[in-house]
Amino acid sequence: MNLGDVKAMDFQQEAASTRRVLERIPEEKFGWRPHAKSWSAAQLATHIANLPTWAMGILKQDALDINPPGGAAYTPPPLAQSRAELLETFDRNVGMAAAALKETTDAAFQAPWTFLNGGEVVFRIPRIASFESFVMRHWAHHRGQMTVYLRLLDVPLPQVYGPTADEPGM
Repeated sequence: MNLGDVKAMDFQQEAASTRRVLERIPEEKFGWRPHAKSWSAAQLATHIANLPTWAMGILKQDALDINPPGGAAYTPPPLAQSRAELLETFDRNVGMAAAALKETTDAAFQAPWTFLNGGEVVFRIPRIASFESFVMRHWAHHRGQMTVYLRLLDVPLPQVYGPTADEPGM
């Protein structure tokens, strides 16, 4: 089994947990935010749903410049307007990322990947480390934030890595 197959299995498990969290977001609370400096629930959920697309930039390109000299800076995708739209976006992005993972060779995972800002190197690390940091850990971080939003909205939390106070059985 190659690294792509292993990472694809891990990715699919995380995707299933993430989808369970996204399914719980009440549409009527899409505009809600826990603090004036926080993203709205729709902004955070849309970001979570689109994070798998970052896998494409890591797995299919040797570098990413979020603010390329002479080019357009990164702009976030438009906000999801409904839970159905959010989940459709999420499922499509997960499918593309999972396919890209399976196509990535062990040698490609070990090759360097570069993150730039305005043409300046921010870091250069092996592609697999970039994928783990920019996609997997980033995803888990924001999924955790969303569970806090859900708790504050008194929405029952789904199981992610095990039982919750709302879903105690495995």
